[in-house]
Amino acid sequence: MFSPVQTATSELAETAFGRILTAMVTPFTTAGKLDQAGAGDLARWLCRDGFNDGVVVNGTTGESFATSNWEKASMIHAASMALQGTGRKVIAGVGSGDTAHSITLAQEAADQYADGLLVVAPYYSRPSQAGLLRHFLAVADSTDLPVMLYDIPKRTGVAISEETLAAAARHPRIVAVKDAKGDLESTSRVIAETGLVYYSGDDALNLPLLSVGASGFVSVVGHFAARELRELLSAYSSGRVGEALDVHRRLLPAYAGTFRCPGAASTKALLNRLGLPSGPVRLPLVDLTETELERFLRDVHSSGLLPEPVPVQ
Repeated sequence: MFSPVQTATSELAETAFGRILTAMVTPFTTAGKLDQAGAGDLARWLCRDGFNDGVVVNGTTGESFATSNWEKASMIHAASMALQGTGRKVIAGVGSGDTAHSITLAQEAADQYADGLLVVAPYYSRPSQAGLLRHFLAVADSTDLPVMLYDIPKRTGVAISEETLAAAARHPRIVAVKDAKGDLESTSRVIAETGLVYYSGDDALNLPLLSVGASGFVSVVGHFAARELRELLSAYSSGRVGEALDVHRRLLPAYAGTFRCPGAASTKALLNRLGLPSGPVRLPLVDLTETELERFLRDVHSSGLLPEPVPVQ
């Protein structure tokens, strides 16, 4: 069972963001243009009853590196309007290598009715920890929205230190971390020593991160396995650890298959196969070949996942 501290953390997570979120792809038309109507339809499909508590738009899986400011704002608006009145959350990725640009994106996200912000460590420039902290605080100061930091050093080139996370946690709006660092020891200490709500940002580590105090997931496989993720979370939260382990092991092929190629490309290929809004990826990503897709489908089937398209309502 969760400890009282973990239970309080989970309640905070559910209030601010939900517990199971999918890092949603950005649908494009066959001509490569933003499919704004499709974005709303996909957000509704992902957040149907029993599936996700919300979506994260404009993240890496959303190809934010290849979309314009206007397209990012349009994605937030489409998802927010689609989920209006449902209680489901829309978290806007506002990552950038430039603090001023992240602030602009954050303010536009607030204008488009986002429920929260996902702020990744600035990439490529590899700032100092002092620079990271000032970046996070500046973005958090720019709106009234709750902030989830994103720690993924394999993509950004810099990890957020425990000390920086503890300092950032003193800001009243920095309340959560999407953790894809892969350092369970460090994560354990931060969870124990701060009030930060932790989300697994690496699907293969969903269960291990729960075991050290994480409260939920920001998932890519949640596009097609949200029901199973909810089963895993429910089993673990209720003390049925063996059942949670069974789900974890069952999903391992799907985890591996999703990220054999870039996650956005794999996910879009599967959604396209299901007749759901998705479309192609944009360069520098390339679409899966038929051989790659067939191998991925075998992985999905090996996990017992035979997703069926659900009519968009």
